Amino acid sequence: MKEISTAIRQRRAYFSKAYTQKEIPIEIIEEILENANWAPTHKRTEPWRYRIFHSLEARQRLADFIASDYKKHAPAEMFSEIKQLEISEKPILSGCTIAICLHRDAAESLPEWEEVAAVAMSVQNMWLTCSAFGIGSYWASPGFIARLGPVLELSDGEKCIGLFYMGYLKENAVAPAIRSNMKEKIKWM
Repeated sequence: MKEISTAIRQRRAYFSKAYTQKEIPIEIIEEILENANWAPTHKRTEPWRYRIFHSLEARQRLADFIASDYKKHAPAEMFSEIKQLEISEKPILSGCTIAICLHRDAAESLPEWEEVAAVAMSVQNMWLTCSAFGIGSYWASPGFIARLGPVLELSDGEKCIGLFYMGYLKENAVAPAIRSNMKEKIKWM
């Protein structure tokens, strides 16, 4: 019990600037994804789908799309080359970037929120597994994900709901542990 509590309570969001450029072996990514596959799923719909950007070439293609998309969609008066660089370098700084996708069953036999919740639990499994491997990670949901469909080759019923950035951590990487008191969030009935 202590091990699972420790794993849950030590999981943190580590952003891409805290990552080294060390490659994450494919075997580890496969283990992370296998654990993701064991998330709870109502009616066994298994709605999670993932697109993996592992090689530097693949991450560069994603970065190029992000830079181009920002330039195309940012209002002219708000456009910033610095912001464009910051958002587009995230896949490059990461050892792997995973597009988190939701696949609805054709019959839509469940409310969408239940399917999103299943995908979120799948991502939590990924996050905990990354943490166990000493890999920093975080889930981002920038506005451009709605326009990633052609890049991700999404099929009917699929949509991207976020990007999961992963990377080995620099030695000095620290993410604070902040939670308010649980007793303030519950009411015994």
